[in-house]
Amino acid sequence: MDQNWEDRVAAVWADFEGAPDGGEKQSDRLRAAIGALVAELPPGSPLGPFERACAWDSTGHSDRAVPLYREALALGLDGYRGRRTRIQLASSLRNTGRAQEGVDLLTPELDAPSDELDDAVRACLALCLSSLGRDREGLALVLGALAPHLPRYRRSMANYARALTAP
Repeated sequence: MDQNWEDRVAAVWADFEGAPDGGEKQSDRLRAAIGALVAELPPGSPLGPFERACAWDSTGHSDRAVPLYREALALGLDGYRGRRTRIQLASSLRNTGRAQEGVDLLTPELDAPSDELDDAVRACLALCLSSLGRDREGLALVLGALAPHLPRYRRSMANYARALTAP
């Protein structure tokens, strides 16, 4: 889509994120605004189900988001938004009691080309692992993601992270 459309989508999200929680009315307004923008997209655009999934997910309806995230991926959403979709889908799967599906979806992302979403992949994967009772693995992922951001103790934290899952 064009930059104008992208800017309008970003503005809707910024308004939603910046506003105090307005309950279901605010949620309804978000979904309506996203729905209006999605209606402008050409048929078959993966951006439509992606944005609608985000709106359902952000308003507490992971169950409604899951099929839309899957649709966006099936329609070929890739790149940065594709990676966001996999992260958000894994989170929604965890929220709906399907944490193993989230692990299966995100584990390959650990080997994907690095970008600014790497830490989000690890954080969400850690939550999925924790939901499965695999807390040590989850903690190792989180410590490993945190270590590069520390002003000191980077090497120690990275070593501790590895040690948590070493045989």
